[in-house]
Amino acid sequence: MKVERLSQDKIRFFLTFDDLVERGIEKEDMWRDVPKIHELFNEMMEQAYYELGFEVYGPVAVEVFALPAQGMVVIVTRGKSESVDREEEDELYEMQVTLEESDLIVYRFSDFEDVIQFAKRIEHYPIDGGSLYHYQNGYYLVFDEIDWPEDQLNNVISILSEFGEASNVTTFVLDEYGQCILNENAIAKICNYF
Repeated sequence: MKVERLSQDKIRFFLTFDDLVERGIEKEDMWRDVPKIHELFNEMMEQAYYELGFEVYGPVAVEVFALPAQGMVVIVTRGKSESVDREEEDELYEMQVTLEESDLIVYRFSDFEDVIQFAKRIEHYPIDGGSLYHYQNGYYLVFDEIDWPEDQLNNVISILSEFGEASNVTTFVLDEYGQCILNENAIAKICNYF
């Protein structure tokens, strides 16, 4: 489980499916109100406090994005509440949870050479599609309509993880603020040119 600060009142967690399995949680459990999910949230908040000094009290917005074969991204936003008494704040928070599932696979690469190495490594897989963007000093590879067999999907995700890291940046952000380098068949074109 990785945690990073996005702003003073917002943090992001990335949970792999291995993180969930270790805690006896299945992907479908994230949509249910079960004690294991509350324990996971408390563990996440403890990690955020120890690593980032991020304390939770009062209203909290929690956004959960399920990514295919990659895991989940959880964004926690701390709200402002003037009615919280400092003595009561230890266990007092109200959660508003938003759950979204995406069929997109989005990975960020810090260097273009990593994108080339990834493309060369999966060249023999029958992968169609894929777009490549440049955004905030990184390269983003996006696959949207995935019709690969599950074993191939898991292999490609494993290889993606060797060269890049999963990202929850949306195609809307990439289209608006990023630069599209290859808008379709990115893997085939990279292998062809490099």
